[in-house]
This record gives sequence, C-alpha cells and structure tokens, in this order.
Amino acid sequence: MLQATDYQAIALTLQLATVTTVILLVLATPLAWWLAFTSSRWRGWVQAIVAMPLVLPPTVLGFYLLLALGPNGFIGASLEALGGRHLAFSFAGIVIGSIIYSLPFAVQPLTEAFRAMGRRPLQVAESLGASRWHALRTIALPLCRGGFVVAATLVFAHTLGEFGVILMIGGSIPGETQVLSVLIYDHTEALNYSAAHALSLGLIAVAVVVLAIVYGRRPAA
Repeated sequence: MLQATDYQAIALTLQLATVTTVILLVLATPLAWWLAFTSSRWRGWVQAIVAMPLVLPPTVLGFYLLLALGPNGFIGASLEALGGRHLAFSFAGIVIGSIIYSLPFAVQPLTEAFRAMGRRPLQVAESLGASRWHALRTIALPLCRGGFVVAATLVFAHTLGEFGVILMIGGSIPGETQVLSVLIYDHTEALNYSAAHALSLGLIAVAVVVLAIVYGRRPAA
C-alpha cells in the first residue's frame, strides 16, 4: 500500500522530469544544430564532452557537482556571497544534475535529425524570400519533429530513473529531493518490499512505453 510520501515522490519525480525535458530541449537545440553542420575542429571535443555522462559513473558526476554546488564550491559560494544559498540538497541542484546527466539523450537525437534534413530545405526557402527564423520555424522544426519527440521522450524517461547523480547532489529529503529511484532504495533498505515492488513496476511500465515510442518512430527496413 502506497503512503503519502510515495505519492509525494511520484509528483516530485514528474516535476523534475518535466522541468529537465523543457530546459534541455531549449538548450540542446542550438547545440545540436551547431554539431550537425559545423566544420569546426572543436566539434569532436564538444561531442566527447556532451557524451561523457554516457560513460562516466553517475557518482563521479554527482560528486563533482556536489563540490561545485555546495557551500564551499565555486557556484555555491558565489551564490551565498550574493545573498542566496548554495544548491546542494535542493530541488534546483538536482535539476542541474539532471540536465547535465541527460544532455546526450537530447543532443544526439536532435543532431541526427538535423543532419538527416540537411541544409537544402532552408536554402530553398531563403532563396524564395523566407527569413532565417521563418524557415527554421515552418520548415526545419516540422521536418525534425520526430527527432524532438525522441529527444523529449528519452530525456523524460531517463530523468525518471536517475539515481546516483540525484542521491549524491540531493540526498533523500522528502518533498525536496526524494525522487522515485531514491525512494525505492529507501524502501528496500527498510525491507518494505511491497512499496518497492509497486514503484519499481511503475517505472518498468514507463520504460516499456518509452521504448515503444522511440522504436515505433523508426521506419521499417
């Protein structure tokens, strides 16, 4: 039987996933566009940095983010000097961690979508008098809609299952940083297997739906 804290964690996890997805789509779109079409020698390095969360242990990323966002870190100390508070063990802190950890899941699908589209449609539109912004909004975005759907779906689902980064940066504060994955761990430690089962099965169901959406958008061979 789920308790109030379980539903609180579900709501917090959905809030985190939604905020992370929206912010990442905004940030990843220009970055993916640049990666898709640039000939800069720095492209390989940027791609490597973007992909690092795929190979780094989450605890490593979480550890350095904790140092940076904490009261003695560059970001945390700077915020406190300006009259604010550090971001460790806060919702804002786990949002930052989620954005960094899920960055490749947004950038890579969008980069592939932009490459598949190519520059030609925009060049034709501009030759007919369309402004760059109008061409992007009416041609590029609709043509790459599938890439945006895949990116948003992957980021949302990946954020739902984040554990190591969240635990390192945010701990397990109910209503503030205690998301579903952390709560499942807490339930398991407390031998509350029935609640852990219920929450875990919910995440498995979400994972199946997400994979069905992603693979359903791929054309048949």
